[in-house]
Amino acid sequence: MRILLTGGSSFTGLWFARSLAANGHTVVAPLRGSAYSGLRGDRVSELRRAADVIEDCPFGSDRFLELAGTGSWDLFCQHAAQTGDYRNPDFDVIGAVADNTRNLAAVLKKMLANGLKGVVLTGSVFEQDEGAGDAPLRAFSPYGLSKGLTWQHYRFLSETLHFNLGKFVIANPIGPFEEPRFCNYLIRSWFKGEVPAVRTPLYVRDNIHVDLLAKAYAAFAERVPAQKGIAKLNPSFYVESQGAFAQRFASEMSDRLGVACPVTLLQQEEFGEPMVRINTDRIDGTISDWSETAAWDAEAEFYKQAAK
Repeated sequence: MRILLTGGSSFTGLWFARSLAANGHTVVAPLRGSAYSGLRGDRVSELRRAADVIEDCPFGSDRFLELAGTGSWDLFCQHAAQTGDYRNPDFDVIGAVADNTRNLAAVLKKMLANGLKGVVLTGSVFEQDEGAGDAPLRAFSPYGLSKGLTWQHYRFLSETLHFNLGKFVIANPIGPFEEPRFCNYLIRSWFKGEVPAVRTPLYVRDNIHVDLLAKAYAAFAERVPAQKGIAKLNPSFYVESQGAFAQRFASEMSDRLGVACPVTLLQQEEFGEPMVRINTDRIDGTISDWSETAAWDAEAEFYKQAAK
């Protein structure tokens, strides 16, 4: 297939592009800007190995509309989303939805006129009414709310413009090129000889290796053009408390990093988020010859190289 994939400079976007390309598809990846540095710059360099990268082509712009009308497209994978300071309680929900859907109907009409067979939108388990866990399934944050509202817009257009729509819902991916969040904090602490503390060990969450997630994404995306109406997949793998996951991560990293990997589980005092929020579709670890051991090896090697 010829696939238009947005958000390719993100952690998961890079891996999705890789997996789609590995399955023999032609991936075109428009980016918002042209000058990237640091971790995102590294991801863009890797992205160029898997996709035809088009710079300065933000979603909904005149240049993007021109791209959408150029040649035939089999699949549109909308992975990009306005994130900004996603933890900020003052996150601009309406502005983010406007950004995520700018000129969306015009984009889709151009692509549908040229043979578009399906659309895949990336969702988050932290949206409202997504995944499983404590009821009600509220959005975790204004950012999560913006993702859910974006989905509603896509669903409405799929029903009025009559195209096949898939929603691929992400929980907590881990692996090479990930953002400097929880796993990065643990690794940095261990390299410094410190003992990292887990402040919210009781929250039950869903973590998954990014290469396994990407294989699931490619397989799902390939089904969307032939699957009439709306389809959804919520890939799930390590379902456990954050304390248990931190201990799992420490156990897997210790020998691979060659340093001690202790971790302290503090008494949780923060309960601003739902206690349980997980995805619902268990992904078989044997998918496409995927190796859990190799995934842990790659994670450790990435951090060892980054430390150098």
